[in-house]
Amino acid sequence: MEIALDGAILATAWLHVSLAPYTKVEESFNLHATHDLLMYGVKDLERYDHFVFPGAVPRTFLGSILIAWLSSPVVQIASNLDIFQDKFDAQIIVRAVLATLNAIGLSLVRRAVTRRFGRSMGLYFTLLSCSQFHLPFWMGRTIPNMFALFFVNLSTYVLLNRAPNSRKPAPNRTAASISILTFAAAVFRGEIALYLAPLCLQALITRSISFGQLLKTGVVSGVLSAILTITVDSYFWNQRLLWPEFSGLFFNVVEGKSAEWGTSPPLTYFTSFLPKLLLSSFPLSFLGILFNRQIRGLLLPSFVFIVLISFLGHKEWRFIIYVVPIFNIAAARGLHALFSPRKQSSFGRVRYLLGASLITLNIAFTVFSTAVSIANYPGGEAMRQFHALYNPLTHTSPVHVHISNLAAQSGASLFTQLYSQPTWPIDSNANWTYNKTESLALNDLTAANSPFTHLILEERPAVKLLDKRGWKVVSTVEAFEGIKLSLNSASIKTAGRQLVKDPSSKSVLSAVRSIVDIRKGEKLWIVERS
Repeated sequence: MEIALDGAILATAWLHVSLAPYTKVEESFNLHATHDLLMYGVKDLERYDHFVFPGAVPRTFLGSILIAWLSSPVVQIASNLDIFQDKFDAQIIVRAVLATLNAIGLSLVRRAVTRRFGRSMGLYFTLLSCSQFHLPFWMGRTIPNMFALFFVNLSTYVLLNRAPNSRKPAPNRTAASISILTFAAAVFRGEIALYLAPLCLQALITRSISFGQLLKTGVVSGVLSAILTITVDSYFWNQRLLWPEFSGLFFNVVEGKSAEWGTSPPLTYFTSFLPKLLLSSFPLSFLGILFNRQIRGLLLPSFVFIVLISFLGHKEWRFIIYVVPIFNIAAARGLHALFSPRKQSSFGRVRYLLGASLITLNIAFTVFSTAVSIANYPGGEAMRQFHALYNPLTHTSPVHVHISNLAAQSGASLFTQLYSQPTWPIDSNANWTYNKTESLALNDLTAANSPFTHLILEERPAVKLLDKRGWKVVSTVEAFEGIKLSLNSASIKTAGRQLVKDPSSKSVLSAVRSIVDIRKGEKLWIVERS
């Protein structure tokens, strides 16, 4: 049973990686840093992508170093077994490795839940976690929050993994948990400090740790974490005494630059982001709070964390992703309350049906969101189409392709540049040029003296202009345009009958498709010089 539940968490994470293998611009720093570590090693820094596209603030290399180190033997083994077809397969492996790490972290939390609250709670925790969209979908995506998530889950495991009759964690476990969170805050995401603060206060109030031990733990782990990230990142960024996460906090919070990305009302996390992240776990967590006092104590630091981070104007769902597993623990208790009564009674059947309906709604929303997300990476699809049209065996002349901004931001990562050197671990003599220079007008791109042989455009090209300049459209790329709801009684009844007759995941997918139509439109155009 334990292995099956852990396997379900891992399989769900891997499934999302395989269904939506492309990435967006917010994932690019860590993804491209991992690419450069794999392709160039740690010495050939002048070829690293972050010197060309540094971003607004520097980010740490520590997460990318870990993923590259873990991915390298997997890539090599896959290549030796002829499973590895091209460089893009390395991207899937890199993302699968990160997804595996986060699945391990989530499985550790589940095991702690099982030990502390019982097997049924562990089962319901797994069911809720796997049926949600955001957590499994993003577990394998290389944003800093997903690197931090593993350590937050590890910290939760250390605190929670104790006997059911244990009133509080041992001081050494509390210290270990605080050390892990301090490392995550200092290296990956500074907002974790806002979660660490109420957790430390709770530990002091419950006498899980003394003030002296807390101070010593915080100072030692904080200093060591800072030394580690400064040493590593000063080298990779070629800057003296660089602490990336501190620089990011100063830029975004002290200087207030994060507000340039937009601000949201104070209650946005509670009214919008948390319900979107949790889905049915949102109401179920409140039910769980009513039934168990231990759950209330477990959830309190997460609640205070969301209150504290709400004072920052710029808000994103990923800033609070760390609390989702903890809310799922509370929700698992709520689901346990719905499933526990005997189904022979009318009240028991109603509660059971309510619980089953909430899980079904989770699955339906996740299927829909995944389908939309799969269709939302035109840049990745453009690169796939481009390499299907051209390859070094049939296209022997030099290739110099310009990649538009939209394509670069929606999936055209360095791993999709299949024939740029190096192509490790595949041997290829091809040396194509992939150019992402921004702000080039169509007249410049299509000029007779431009170096480009192919273009991936984000604006619909005028056919006459292309013909006149000696270019032609060879392919168009469609991507997500919007959704059309069929909420008429006939479609709803058909979907309902289908679900009642066959409540399997395949039936849920079919029912969602009968009500929701995902529309696509032309987003990118592949053109070549005639």
